[in-house]
Amino acid sequence: MSKIIIDTEVYENYFLFRAKKLSEEKWVNIEVHNQGAAVPLTDDQKKKLTRLMGGSTTISFNGNNYDLYIIAAALSGYSCAKLKHLSDELINSNAPGWVVARDNNVSLPHNWDHIDLFEVTPGRSSLKIYGGRLGWRRLQELPLDPTSIIKFEQLEMMRDYCGNDIRVTEQLYFAVEPAIKLREEMGARRGGIDLRSKSDAQIAETVIKRELTLLTGKSYKPQEIEVGTTLPYRDPGIVSFKSRPLEVMYAKILRGGFPVGTNGAVQLPKWLRDTKIAIGGSTYQMGIGGLHSCEKSRTIRPGPDQFLADFDVASYYPSIILKLKLSPGGMGDGFLRVYQQIVTDRLKAKAQGDKLTADTLKIVVNGSFGKLGSKWSALYAPQLMIQTTITGQLCLLMLIERIEAIGCRVVSANTDGVVALGDKKRENELNDVLFDWMLDTSFELERSDYRSLHSRDVNNYIAVKPDGEVKRKGVYATGGLAKNPDFKIVADAVALYLSTGTPMERTIRECMDITSFVHLRTVQGGAVWRDDFQGKAIRFYYSTEVGADEQISYAKNSNKVPRSDGARPLQDIPAEFPDDVDYDRYVKLAHEALEDMGAAS
Repeated sequence: MSKIIIDTEVYENYFLFRAKKLSEEKWVNIEVHNQGAAVPLTDDQKKKLTRLMGGSTTISFNGNNYDLYIIAAALSGYSCAKLKHLSDELINSNAPGWVVARDNNVSLPHNWDHIDLFEVTPGRSSLKIYGGRLGWRRLQELPLDPTSIIKFEQLEMMRDYCGNDIRVTEQLYFAVEPAIKLREEMGARRGGIDLRSKSDAQIAETVIKRELTLLTGKSYKPQEIEVGTTLPYRDPGIVSFKSRPLEVMYAKILRGGFPVGTNGAVQLPKWLRDTKIAIGGSTYQMGIGGLHSCEKSRTIRPGPDQFLADFDVASYYPSIILKLKLSPGGMGDGFLRVYQQIVTDRLKAKAQGDKLTADTLKIVVNGSFGKLGSKWSALYAPQLMIQTTITGQLCLLMLIERIEAIGCRVVSANTDGVVALGDKKRENELNDVLFDWMLDTSFELERSDYRSLHSRDVNNYIAVKPDGEVKRKGVYATGGLAKNPDFKIVADAVALYLSTGTPMERTIRECMDITSFVHLRTVQGGAVWRDDFQGKAIRFYYSTEVGADEQISYAKNSNKVPRSDGARPLQDIPAEFPDDVDYDRYVKLAHEALEDMGAAS
């Protein structure tokens, strides 16, 4: 079937369905205006819309919670006014779309083949924000208030707005198409289940539940754990320390427990949350998600007789689950058999160069962990989560203690790995420590060497590898769909300077891509600049023609939108590079970033 991108607009006296064939300039409009309580669609319109929906693979953003129900209601004879009432319920209700639709006697035809991009894209942001992340040329807010009565002369404006959203959705589809294809392949291999509109975590739950049901013949529902229940941490049999403070802390963890909060998530006990763990010259803190070191504003460049290396644990949490034979309540050995087979098949595919299989199974392996803390999931298992994450952190502390004991320094640690600095003459001794730790725990370490490490803090850093390749994390990361643009040119200039010595000012002044100079953010209630409403997704850059005392403001209270002083909105990307870019300000930001990492030039 052909693929078409769809979107709808609904007002008290107006209904618009627009569709565009993927990769082609073929458009369809089905539109009703000024019919009030009358049936919105003519028989011909119904036939056309029915044929489109049943004869194509439709693609939307959040269509499973909104557009599909609006279209189904329109086909069932809803008036514009009644469609608007349903639309308001779908948007404003806290209930899932299917619940609202059920309460309004709206059901979806079984022959509709639909892909919803909402769960596939990372971060659960708005379509406008994803458009900004993709560098889309126009960030356009809904041009008319949702309570408006649409006039005839406003119809073209509504079509244009809807068309822009469709083009953004099309670009978003192209961006996530590899993920869609992986989902199609995975679903085909598992009996034809439809995984195309599911997040990684939803896929993991669906696949594991299905495999378990095939294995045991049972169905699985979320286990119920009472709020306030204290879950014990059980000795995994692989943790041991040599220093007295670590032994005392470990004993206290074994004696105490981890309470279950009102949302079903496990909480760290206050004493452990407040505990700073000192080993050697570094300080560490435990959390529900993982261990992290507490360094700030630090640059490390090893001397000619030193090494600086990152040691990551391969597939850390899955390895812990299998090593300790952990399974969600009620699933027992069946879960372990299914999970082990998935992990084994993935490693085999990876070794054989079967990237497609390896990547599809990676979704299940990694995605499943995200469901352990969700009380709505059949994989909900807070006890398993505690056993996994706390064991992982304790084992890393064991490794840190042993590395420090031979005279090397651990300069950073985060969730599944550590970065160590030491004399090259100690590398054989270090290798013995690493090997013994892997024997004691059954986990596998992977090494990456660095030429330098520049950290604002443990989650935001730039690491330069010996060949000049750069690893960027947090605010310095390159972006993509998961991260809003944040004056990317600054991080680019800093990374290039640290890896090659290229002057930051040259990088900034020679860049002719205006999207590298913008900052994107969501503004609740919308933003205003020079009395003009800009929308809820605001994109701006620093301009020499805007006064330092000027700012972009919140529409609801006139407060300054953070970092917007001296900024000009850029909702539409111009054909030519603007001639008012404030290069000096970006150069200043780059030098400040260096200072934040303790690497001031």
